[in-house]
Amino acid sequence: MTETPAKNEVGTPADALAQTQNPTAAITDFGIDTTSMSTGEAVRDYFARLRAGELGALPSLFGLLVLVILFSALSDNFFTLANIANVFPQGAGVIIIAMGIVFVLLLGEIDLAAGVASGTAASVMALHYVHAGNLLGSMGSGVFITFIAVLAVAMLLSAYQRIWVGAALSLIGLLIVAIGVPANAWLEILLAICVGTAIGCITGFLVSKIGMPSFVVTLALFIVWQGVLLQFIGEGGTIGITNSDILYKIANGNLNILGSWIFFLVAAGGFAVITLLSHFKRLQRGLVVQPTALMMIKVGALVVLSALGTWLLTINRSPNKAVVTIEGVPYVIPIMLVLLVAGTYVLNRTRYGRYVYAVGGNKEAARRAGIDVPKIRASVFVIGSAIAAIGGIVAASKVGSVSPQSGGLNTLLFAVGSAVIGGTSLFGGKGRVADAVVGGLVIAVVINGLGLLKQPAAVVNIITGLVLLLAATVDALSRRRAAASTR
Repeated sequence: MTETPAKNEVGTPADALAQTQNPTAAITDFGIDTTSMSTGEAVRDYFARLRAGELGALPSLFGLLVLVILFSALSDNFFTLANIANVFPQGAGVIIIAMGIVFVLLLGEIDLAAGVASGTAASVMALHYVHAGNLLGSMGSGVFITFIAVLAVAMLLSAYQRIWVGAALSLIGLLIVAIGVPANAWLEILLAICVGTAIGCITGFLVSKIGMPSFVVTLALFIVWQGVLLQFIGEGGTIGITNSDILYKIANGNLNILGSWIFFLVAAGGFAVITLLSHFKRLQRGLVVQPTALMMIKVGALVVLSALGTWLLTINRSPNKAVVTIEGVPYVIPIMLVLLVAGTYVLNRTRYGRYVYAVGGNKEAARRAGIDVPKIRASVFVIGSAIAAIGGIVAASKVGSVSPQSGGLNTLLFAVGSAVIGGTSLFGGKGRVADAVVGGLVIAVVINGLGLLKQPAAVVNIITGLVLLLAATVDALSRRRAAASTR
């Protein structure tokens, strides 16, 4: 019997390029095995890969389970419906920022400015909304003109690198600010994303074209954007957004019961249909697939768990049920799911995603394969900062305001920690957007559980740091194990 390879992947960027352009030729040229495994063989293959160091998100999932059991035993309030439902809104801002950082980490780079970039984008959103679109009056002529110039430079730099989405969003932000478009909640969200994208365009240019180390560039920009945030808001100042029903409910509102079940049908049903159709299509073509029984079990388990979660969230979880009703899936869950699906699709199903993994695995080999390495390096910072802006919007919505500390303090550390704890490698080439969600939930549970136990901030930082250190250790050991197994 022909042994099926553990992964249906090509080994080099050149192979990745060839397979992307001509998948049929790739199967012929590289001799990909088309023999599917039985259920028993698939299980044995899975454990073999675990022994070889391919742990993926398993350590973080195991850690999350341990933390939930531990805090449930130590606190009577932890494993309550109200608290569990609140974990997602509490950690959503950091988790979303971490999703963007995954793209940067896949190239072995780092973005230390992602946190304050999210705060800066949120501050522009809040200023534009509170001052009815008149940023000139709120910033002053000097600061306003400088801000316009920065957006224009970001647009030109992005166009120069042929990152057209970045150039388009920077231009849209420039027009909204320069024209003084009247305030509108949906427009403010778009403006914040445009500002975040512009920040990423500048960062990406300095790293990819100028050739500066990402650590140095983003450390410098961390200080710059922190100063910009102070300039926009003022030291000790705060800009509230609670008077906007839409902006405030992003992180504090819930779908109604009908909307929650519709969301379940679209999300879980869509996943099941797409996964099974893809499985049977590959099966008909004689390509490598997981055993149908295992696939059905995985899909069924996810649908059942999603249905159970939706049902629990539609129960009134208000502490005072006679006066206030709190029920439904929090808005942040669909927001995170959309970003998760979009990010996963880009990395797994597009040529661009293949190029990202190829550059992260070996820049020189990717260059020789014809991949535009500088463009890919710049683009991940554009994506990371744009997604960070969405995280900044969610974080501002949760607290109902923007301050000079927005996106600062431990935000970046927790975001990077979320990606690494979830399984994304700091060395590049390995990771998924889902890693940020799993790792972010670990950090959110730690913060939430220790908060219920009334532990001081010092203990929270120590425990979170130790969790991150453990995750980095597991990553290093698994890489060493994987390297040893290939010798």
